Amino acid sequence: MSAFDTVNANFVTLFTHLFGGGEARLVLVESDDPLDAGLEIMCQPPGKKLSTLSLLSGGEQTLTAMALIFAVFLANPAPICVLDEVDAPLDDANVTRFCDLMDEMTRRTSTRFLVITHHAVTMARMDRLFGVTMVEQGVSQLVSVDLKRAEALVA
Repeated sequence: MSAFDTVNANFVTLFTHLFGGGEARLVLVESDDPLDAGLEIMCQPPGKKLSTLSLLSGGEQTLTAMALIFAVFLANPAPICVLDEVDAPLDDANVTRFCDLMDEMTRRTSTRFLVITHHAVTMARMDRLFGVTMVEQGVSQLVSVDLKRAEALVA
């Protein structure tokens, strides 16, 4: 229950931060024993009614899921986290919120984030980009760019 309470508190804080308001909480259901109970995610983005995760839009579900993932990370940070296309269902404004959250998570933990994305806004906010290019048919080449270094060269 202590771990649940910690994750729940982190989730409430991160959800409110991501959505710029609203309310959220995790609720144990169907059993008094926390090890047998189910988990219900209750959330209320600003301007909406309190509902379960399944009743939110795709972008809202994604932001809520990220708040939960990062709430667990704050409770027990891992050295590395791989996020694959988590920004795909988000519009540009919400991608910016997601990137702001990743910046905050990087400051608060020692976790290194590896983000697989095709979203230009997300790529622009990263420290380093890796890509694969095909110089000639059938020959792939790995390309790496340190964005901080590239920015210094341009300035």
